[in-house]
Amino acid sequence: MVIQLLFASLMVLVTVLVHLVGLAVLLRVLRLHRLLPKARVGPLVLLLTATVGLFAIHTVEIWLYAALYLGLGATPAFEEALYYSTVTYASIGYGDVLLAKGWRILGAIEGTTGVIMLGWSTAFLVSLLAQLKLFGHDWLYPSGQPKSGISDG
Repeated sequence: MVIQLLFASLMVLVTVLVHLVGLAVLLRVLRLHRLLPKARVGPLVLLLTATVGLFAIHTVEIWLYAALYLGLGATPAFEEALYYSTVTYASIGYGDVLLAKGWRILGAIEGTTGVIMLGWSTAFLVSLLAQLKLFGHDWLYPSGQPKSGISDG
């Protein structure tokens, strides 16, 4: 059990670092539009870029866990390791694939880590939406006013 906890602690640290560095890179990419004065980048393009970037960050984290499971012999094949890692990280937990008995705690901690990382990403997107002022839905209307026949409520 101690070895599982050591691997789990190491993976939590690696996952947090990957997420932190990934978000830092993503922020730099999102700020690039300011350096190009003639390029008009709309808020929806920035939101799409951020969303795809977050999927990329989570993909790296999931694949790292899958590689670890395969390397430890906790799963017999990479496809099974990747599938298990994906459903565990996202806390779906179908239960149709299980880790070898000696590595179950590691899988459980991946689930907790995934929930926290997904929450962090959600907070990032909400912050981006607030900064882009997309909560008011003014971006739906070029003049800021609803067109006839369309109302907000």
